[in-house]
Amino acid sequence: MYDPDVEIPVKVLLVDDEENILRSLKRLLMDEGHEILFSTSGEQALQILKQEPDIGLIISDQRMPGLTGTDFLEQAKNIRPLAVRILLTGYSDINAAIDAINRGGATRYLAKPWKDDEIRLAVREACQRYVLIQKNKQLANIVLKQNDELKRWSQELEFHVQEQTIELSRQNDALKKLTERLRGDLRKTIVALSSLIELRDKQVKSHSRNVAEIASKTAAAMGRPFDEIENITIASLLHDIGKIGMPDVLLTKDIADFNQEEAKEYQLHSIRGQSAVDTIEDLRPAGILIRHHHESFDGTGFPDRLKGEEIPLGARIIAMADHIDRSIGRTTGSSDVKKTIRSLEDELGKRFDPKLLGSMLAPLEDLYSRNINEVITTERELDPKNLTEGMVVSRDIKSGTGLILCSQGIRLNAANIQSIRRYYSIDPPSQGVFVQLSIP
Repeated sequence: MYDPDVEIPVKVLLVDDEENILRSLKRLLMDEGHEILFSTSGEQALQILKQEPDIGLIISDQRMPGLTGTDFLEQAKNIRPLAVRILLTGYSDINAAIDAINRGGATRYLAKPWKDDEIRLAVREACQRYVLIQKNKQLANIVLKQNDELKRWSQELEFHVQEQTIELSRQNDALKKLTERLRGDLRKTIVALSSLIELRDKQVKSHSRNVAEIASKTAAAMGRPFDEIENITIASLLHDIGKIGMPDVLLTKDIADFNQEEAKEYQLHSIRGQSAVDTIEDLRPAGILIRHHHESFDGTGFPDRLKGEEIPLGARIIAMADHIDRSIGRTTGSSDVKKTIRSLEDELGKRFDPKLLGSMLAPLEDLYSRNINEVITTERELDPKNLTEGMVVSRDIKSGTGLILCSQGIRLNAANIQSIRRYYSIDPPSQGVFVQLSIP
């Protein structure tokens, strides 16, 4: 039976070709309570190691006839791998000390002539280490023996576990309800926090909630999974949380009017926003979107100057929704949405991802209660990779050799978009694809 209070005997083997050194070490260590063994050569010491299994500490001189201390310790490691090994060496033998550590597994070296207190302390620490190693070994053996008993207990418990399955299932249902309530409470807390943010930035009323509604519905229209939509919603509600610590003067000025120092301070708020939520593990994915919601599609944004699809999709969606809601908040009249979306045209492909606008129109209509009946059609030339379903072809699409791929007036679907992209890769024309964009 393992008893942590039972002392484990530690024998100490001293190896040195000078007997007066051995006698000095014996006198020094005689009060430490260990059995001391001696050897005047490495070869003799190896034989002692084979005969004495309780040797837990080996102290060897480096310069000896025959085997050097380094060579001896290297072989001793193979015979008693758990024994702690210390090398005695002169100041000029630093390379030997390094070899003893690398090859012989020595835990340390002591310089000759030594200091008595240093020797005593080194021996005590080494013996304590050896005792810990032995006790860990005993514990490991006990664990192995108990594995069989644990297996038996496991079989006996299996029946009782099955009896508890029904009860656990009931408790699991209750836990799910509690989890749903906690998630709901978290959402309410986030919404309340977003309201506090808006108290700091009074330029736009309900801005965070507007952005969250636009962004979440846009992501849903794009077929994104639930967890991603949830992260986008949370990030939208908290995207300006980094502004809480921002000086009031920056919240009352237009970004275009910032001086260099003000712009630098303003650009820190997205990083501060991520830092503010990073301590909550469940909010870390949203924190990434908060950090990047001011990146621009062409790579000119901040804080990391990400470009194109390097920017997380949720951050691209929030960026456009943020701009739209702030722009509408600064205008008046029934054509606010129309004017704002028209203003986006020159920014598509620059600040904003051009593929997002089509999915965002319906959420904008729902949020701002506008009837988007008046349709203004504008023609744009797009790279085939930026085509999306529902776009209308405004000119015949031809391959480089003149083959008509798609006729004017066709509304694009997944199949013909894939076909167009394939032909543009094998028989590319000199121009992009011309499509009609319907903008209110």
